[in-house]
Amino acid sequence: MTIRDNYSWAIVVPTSMGVRISPANSQPVEASDTFYMQATSAETNVASISSFLGLPVKVLTTFVKGSPIAEFIKRNLRLRGMVYEGKEIEQGGPWGFRHQFNIADTGYGLRGPRVHNDRAGEVARTLNIDDFDTERIFGKEGVAILHLSGLIAALSPETGRFCLDLAKAAKKYGTLVSFDLNYRATFWKDREIELTSIFSKIASVADIIVGNEEDFQLALKIKGPKEGGENLSDKIDSFKAMVLTAKKRYPNACVFANTLRQVVNVNEHLWGAIMLSGDNWYVIEPREIRVLDRIGGGDGFVGGLLYGMLKGWESEKQLQFGWATGALATTFLTDYAQPADEKQVWSIWSGNARVKR
Repeated sequence: MTIRDNYSWAIVVPTSMGVRISPANSQPVEASDTFYMQATSAETNVASISSFLGLPVKVLTTFVKGSPIAEFIKRNLRLRGMVYEGKEIEQGGPWGFRHQFNIADTGYGLRGPRVHNDRAGEVARTLNIDDFDTERIFGKEGVAILHLSGLIAALSPETGRFCLDLAKAAKKYGTLVSFDLNYRATFWKDREIELTSIFSKIASVADIIVGNEEDFQLALKIKGPKEGGENLSDKIDSFKAMVLTAKKRYPNACVFANTLRQVVNVNEHLWGAIMLSGDNWYVIEPREIRVLDRIGGGDGFVGGLLYGMLKGWESEKQLQFGWATGALATTFLTDYAQPADEKQVWSIWSGNARVKR
């Protein structure tokens, strides 16, 4: 697997931008009267690792024309160092298009997180390959990695086709395709046949496939470890068997990565990862991390892993960096990590929380 060396964009992410609203001080939504709002999407969470560390990132999306929420999102993307392009769509009145809203209780202690998705009229469900000049983006400008997410692929039949078409366009110009499976049961309800088909087609052209403990099983229908029972460390051989099955089914992919998370309580997790790169295994046994907000931790992992690939690091170092950026993301109230520099990330990996003066 080779990263092309002539590119304008290290990572390009198609996404549905929205806002997340969370209560202050880790309180439940129904018991709160003070909230903070942030611009959000899983795919820009991934790309934020590279953008904050100085690599060029482009976001492909769509906006509601004249919407103050759209302007809020655009300003946030600029602050993160991201360039965006996308069609401006007329709202069509108060009951027309809008950007998604996620209302999130991050939980605390033994009170688990709860996320309420309010996505009616979501403007990005209209994403279409015809909205973008793929020859310019992938051919003339050049892209090292196209990162796709199962969240976008599952938004609508249109976005599923969009992701597949985008992946095929990227491959024509030597761009690597990364696919984070990101299974969501609420998106898949009554759509199992449709989404199993489109996910399999996207995975068949992907170079990098990433999931968590359940994604490979639920999104790609590959048998894996049973839920519950022994500790995650005791299931690593089962996870390896699952990944090997995925490799046989999707031989185009060169890298398969799987995060491992065991929840002790909301604020204390065991966090690990495995990766198959070529024929070589790399394993990080689950280690304790402290969690302020778990949302975005998996995206942070993928972002760090891709950053390591873009930097040309050896596979073991890529996985370690991804583990650390995932852990870093859980220390932020934003659901994306904002690394100060590589040294900060490596300090997390080494367990060094000493004061930096």
